[in-house]
Amino acid sequence: MVKHTLFLLLFFIIIGLRAQNTFSVQGVVKDNESKMVLANVSVFLEGEDTMMVTNASGKFSLSFSNKGEYILQISSGEYTIKRIPVILEDENIDLGDIFLIRDITLEKSINLITITDDELLDEEVNSNALALLQSTKDVFLNRAAFDFGQAFFRVRGYDSQYGEVYLNSLPMNKLYDGRPQWNNWGGLNDVIRNQQYSNGLKTSEVTFGGILGNTNIDLRPSKLRAGTRLSSSISNRTYSGRLMATYNSGVEKEKFAYIISGSRRWAKQGYINGTLYDSYSLYGAMEYFLNDKNSFSATAIVASNRRGRSSAITEEVFKLKGNKYNPYWGYQNGKIRNSRERHIREPLFLLNYHHESEKFRLNAGLAYQTGQYTKSRLGYFNAPNPDPTYYRYLPSFYLNSPIGANFESAIEAKNGFLSQPQLDWEKLYAANTSIGQNGEAAYVLYDDVTKDDQLIARMTSNVELNAHFKLDMGLTYRSLNSRNYAQIFDLLGAEYHNDIDVFSETKNDLFSALNKNNGDIFNYNYNVKGNEIDGFIQLNTEFKSLRSFISGRYTIVDYQREGLFKNERFINNSLGNSDKIRFSNWAFKSGASYSITGRHWVAANAAYINKAPVLQNVFINPRESNESVPNIQNEKITSIDANYFLRLPKLTGRLTGFYTRFQNTTDVNFFFVDSGLGSDFVQEVLTDLDKLHLGVELGLEYQLSSAVKLSLVGSVAKHLYASDPFVTINFDTAGAREDLIDISGTKFLGQSKIKGYKLAQGPQKAMAAGIEYRDPKYWWVAMTANYLANNYANISTITRTQSFLIDPETQVRFPDATDENVQQLLKQKSFDDFYLLNLVGGKSWLKNGKYVSVFASVNNVFDTSFRTGGYEQSRNGNFGQLKQDNLSGSPSFAPKYWYGFGRTYFLNFAFSF
Repeated sequence: MVKHTLFLLLFFIIIGLRAQNTFSVQGVVKDNESKMVLANVSVFLEGEDTMMVTNASGKFSLSFSNKGEYILQISSGEYTIKRIPVILEDENIDLGDIFLIRDITLEKSINLITITDDELLDEEVNSNALALLQSTKDVFLNRAAFDFGQAFFRVRGYDSQYGEVYLNSLPMNKLYDGRPQWNNWGGLNDVIRNQQYSNGLKTSEVTFGGILGNTNIDLRPSKLRAGTRLSSSISNRTYSGRLMATYNSGVEKEKFAYIISGSRRWAKQGYINGTLYDSYSLYGAMEYFLNDKNSFSATAIVASNRRGRSSAITEEVFKLKGNKYNPYWGYQNGKIRNSRERHIREPLFLLNYHHESEKFRLNAGLAYQTGQYTKSRLGYFNAPNPDPTYYRYLPSFYLNSPIGANFESAIEAKNGFLSQPQLDWEKLYAANTSIGQNGEAAYVLYDDVTKDDQLIARMTSNVELNAHFKLDMGLTYRSLNSRNYAQIFDLLGAEYHNDIDVFSETKNDLFSALNKNNGDIFNYNYNVKGNEIDGFIQLNTEFKSLRSFISGRYTIVDYQREGLFKNERFINNSLGNSDKIRFSNWAFKSGASYSITGRHWVAANAAYINKAPVLQNVFINPRESNESVPNIQNEKITSIDANYFLRLPKLTGRLTGFYTRFQNTTDVNFFFVDSGLGSDFVQEVLTDLDKLHLGVELGLEYQLSSAVKLSLVGSVAKHLYASDPFVTINFDTAGAREDLIDISGTKFLGQSKIKGYKLAQGPQKAMAAGIEYRDPKYWWVAMTANYLANNYANISTITRTQSFLIDPETQVRFPDATDENVQQLLKQKSFDDFYLLNLVGGKSWLKNGKYVSVFASVNNVFDTSFRTGGYEQSRNGNFGQLKQDNLSGSPSFAPKYWYGFGRTYFLNFAFSF
């Protein structure tokens, strides 16, 4: 494949070599209202990769050598895109003054996308951080972010780890899970708006890139609009109020610039009951210019995000309490208290050196990030489960009893749940302070704490070799030291906690005191370390109507665990350092685009990528032992896309087809199982797991008149499991078990027959039709009708293994576990298709250089109830149990679902000067 691709690239390059005359298109770009010149405005011919920015006088001069009809595109972040048809012949063209109109819909992109980001970041559903799409004007990607995003749609079904995010060209994806943590700079909308986005496999100047694309956010003050901006918002989504303020000095005396920004977001509870929101963000940056080619910048970001979490619920609970219900909270002394809070505070510091000349650019940077990420939860020890949705407290428990349905008890359970549906904090305190406890805690509120220290060093360069060849290069080093432990936050009235595992009655640490108090570390305590060296090189070529690139990357990664507790259950491999686990891999991608005319062009890209597994899938049970996944492999990714672009004066569009196959992936899951293997908390390890993603994307925009624009977008895809992976179960209480497992506490279950099942990656069919009206008096309104379908719950892999068919009492296959009965019982759950209608609009005023805007949006106008994600529970680990549980039609261990927001609103006021 590599040889063939190189041959084709060289062939196209050779046939394109010939003498060419060069001409130019020039002009001066100005603000339509103030008539002031605009610097740093992007100018390029659509269908061509040649681009430049206007200078300090607003002037541009774009060279060309290809004759024909083209669309000249002129764009800047705060202005609407201007497209000018031009006919390129054997002469220079002077367009004179070109006036840009301020984009009155800007508030949509700087407000809605943050709301979407907040809604999607709950780790339980592992959603994309679609905020990376803010920077693009592509109509499909905008719909994916602003409209489909509320239904947890994922572009091409990819996980967010396959999209790279950079701040000042420094990578921000985490080594632990590969995903960007947008909360690290959340709320700083004013300073993250200068983004350069490359979609999919398209070439990028700063990185080899991921298959989902990459975003580089330029935080330098000189690249952002000077002045002051103040804004205030109210909403009923994740937060109820927001304040933001930003001041940018602009470049003073051509030597120095600085910017400061801050925001505050809050809510006693969001749309979902009991989900508090408390967040602040502070940003400061300075930039010093040695001369017109060299500059230094220093940036600091401190963002704190504290948020109450919500839970997926079964359909039984949904029917009883609705889509706003959340079992994690209850009242304490008349105030809402959530037992599952997430608090992220990871300050980030950046230093950068920039050199920019006509033929050469260099960016060298250092980043240091520290801080902690905590998630609170209730622990219970020889005490009843405090969760009000625990299966024994619900009607289905009595309807599905092995001795027959007990309708009277089911009614009592229903009435009891409806009368006390929330967490009972007073009951927990009473249990802890009862005489029988003798001061020992039956319930403990504790934090799972992650303290990361990460250092990043990176250098990239871009060299224009001549008119036809450009070279991009980069080298990155990342080092992570991550401390992980459980810490008691509140003993809830008790005097101490006894730190032993209640299932096996073994000590969590043989070398520390058993009795733990508030603030003490208990349960688990370990470090994980990771190092990565990554280098890429990329050659870009341009000849007449053909542009192409070829890019390669080589990466070395190592991981290591250091246990700080000597766990009695894993006495031989819990304390001290594990072996270093090393990966070295390479990746290759290439692509080409061909201009049929200046208004029609096609492009194709292909990639073959070897990728190390992320840290979270390397160690089987890192909280307790050093054991890693045996014979773990690099992940292999093969991806291809083909694109057709249309750019007419009134109609623009893109049609894309894509194919991606993931091979040799590894996944580690945690759950409680009750099966022929026994009842225990287990770690499930999947290896040799393949996934297939293929589909088409369409995005069209039509300018019906100067005021009215129509849009139509759609995505139809298939995201499937493409292999039957191997499954191994590892038991938490391994040291106390002697049945059905080997000496290491593992049980190999063979293959899970899941090939052909759908991936739970959001809706696999999404369509939207929109209409937008822009009035000449600077007000606008838009409406989008959305249809989303083919969404599926995540499947349980353990129920698709042979062990699921074995009766634990007879150790032979259940007689009625025929292929037909098993297929019917394990049929994958799909969600209902649904429609959503969204409205947005705004008004702006510009007087004496002061800009005032009002923006409003209403999502899900008809208050549609819909599921956004879900998963099958793995508790019933054998056919007999699952069949019995499903007899009533309301199983106790039914799939759990997340539900989307109903009708919500967002209102923003902004003042800039």
